[in-house]
Amino acid sequence: MRSDPERAVPHVDPQGRALRISCGAALLNLRVAAARAGWDPVTMLLPAPEDPGLMATVQMLYPTRPDEGLARLYPAIHARHTSRFPFDERDIPQALQTALEEAAATEGARLQAPSAAHLDTVLGLVQEGEDLQLWDPGAQEDLARWTRTNAQADATGEGVPEYAFGPRKRAGTAATRYFAGGRTVPGRDTADFETSPNLALLTTAPDRPEDWLRAGQALERVLLLATLEGLASSFATQPVELAELRWVLRDPVHGRGAVQMVIRLGYGPPGHATPRRPVWE
Repeated sequence: MRSDPERAVPHVDPQGRALRISCGAALLNLRVAAARAGWDPVTMLLPAPEDPGLMATVQMLYPTRPDEGLARLYPAIHARHTSRFPFDERDIPQALQTALEEAAATEGARLQAPSAAHLDTVLGLVQEGEDLQLWDPGAQEDLARWTRTNAQADATGEGVPEYAFGPRKRAGTAATRYFAGGRTVPGRDTADFETSPNLALLTTAPDRPEDWLRAGQALERVLLLATLEGLASSFATQPVELAELRWVLRDPVHGRGAVQMVIRLGYGPPGHATPRRPVWE
C-alpha cells in the first residue's frame, strides 16, 4: 500500500500526518474486507525506511480462527459517510461509548471525550482554527483544490462536492467546518446545530509516522462501529492542522499523548456519498 503525494494538502499537512491517517483508514478497510473473505491480513507498517512512500505491506494468510470483530464491520464500509448536518441533542449511551473506546484501543490509540471543563476549550480551538485558516492563503488554496462548488464542477469527480458541505451553522456550538472557504455558495441552507455536541479526541502516545498510520486504523474502526450502531459522524480538523493549537487540545488533567483527530458523533441524518477513485487507478 503506497501513498500518493499528488493527493496531499501540502500547506496544512506539511509532515504528511493527515495523509498517513487517511492511508491508515484505507488499510483498516482492507483488513476488514480480508477478514470477511476468510483471510488473516498480516500487516507491517512502514516496512522500508528507505522508501517513505510505502505505507504498509499486507500478507493474506488463511486463518485458523477468523477475526470476527473485524469481519462484522464490513457492511459499514459502504454505509459510512461524513455527515455535516445537525445531530439530535441526545447523549450517547455509556455502553456504546465504552465500545468505541475499546475499538480505538484495539488499534493502539485512545479515544476519550473531553471533560466538561475542557469541552469549551476544544470548541474554542476549533473556531479559532477555522478563523485562522480563513485568512491563510495557503490553507484556502488547499481547500479550493479539494472542494467543488457547482460552478467549479469538473470531469475528475474528485474532492468534496458542494452537496456534501452540509448547511451553514446559524446557531449552536457544534464543531463544524465552512467548506466553501471564502467563496459564496448561492442557495446554501442554514441550520441550528447542537448546543451540547458529543466530541471525542483520538490520541496516540508517541507522535511518529507509524503512530499516524495506527491512528488512521483506529479512527476507521471507531467510525465503522459507530455506523453499525446508528451514529453519524464528522470531523473537526482545523485545530490539529495548526501546531500552535494542536498541543492545547489535550485535556490538561486527563489527557495523554498527541491528539490526532477531533471527532463529532451523534444521532442524525447520514452523510452523502462522495466521489472515490476508480478501482483501475
